[in-house]
Amino acid sequence: MKIRDAYTRWADSYDSDRNLTRDLDMRVTSELLTGHYRTIFELGCGTGKNTALLSQIADRVVAADFSLGMLSQARAKVQLEDVSFLVADLTEPWPCHSDSIQLVVCNLVLEHIQDLLPIFAEAYRVLNSSGRFFISELHPYRQYQGTQARFRQNEEDIKIPAFTHHISDFTESASANRLSLLRVKEWWHENDENGPPRLISFVFEKA
Repeated sequence: MKIRDAYTRWADSYDSDRNLTRDLDMRVTSELLTGHYRTIFELGCGTGKNTALLSQIADRVVAADFSLGMLSQARAKVQLEDVSFLVADLTEPWPCHSDSIQLVVCNLVLEHIQDLLPIFAEAYRVLNSSGRFFISELHPYRQYQGTQARFRQNEEDIKIPAFTHHISDFTESASANRLSLLRVKEWWHENDENGPPRLISFVFEKA
């Protein structure tokens, strides 16, 4: 099943399904993103699970996703004047002016992107001077064990196509596009005792 179609099918139950990765990602985002930003561009906003939080730390949030089903859920959930939702395919040029964004946020999206270099190139283009790129992703250690985004619907286990990215893939893609690594951190859910980290987060800054 194509990625877009899978997320559209998942949209109605995404927020209510048991999903430890989603829940941990929300905590990570809340813990790491502090301060205040003029403009935030959210890549792959999904059902808007983090969008309301982002609106609390920004004057303006532009949230994009390529799944109409996910965007429908997000628009119903987050009805704020400072938040706008857009249909966008992140593998194509982003709907942002160059040097116009202070923070780009990307949560649980890049496992579905085969080539990271164009993503980091667009991040560099749209970020203003000293702008930051925040990433929270499924840890590659989990991917090595076969973990990937999936959901169950009508007794069917649906796996969403994914690509494994090593930690060095993130850092080298950033370096190739003049984004400096400020922070990297690994995260466990409380149910992950003695297991590999569930998530990894990065903060990069435009040089």
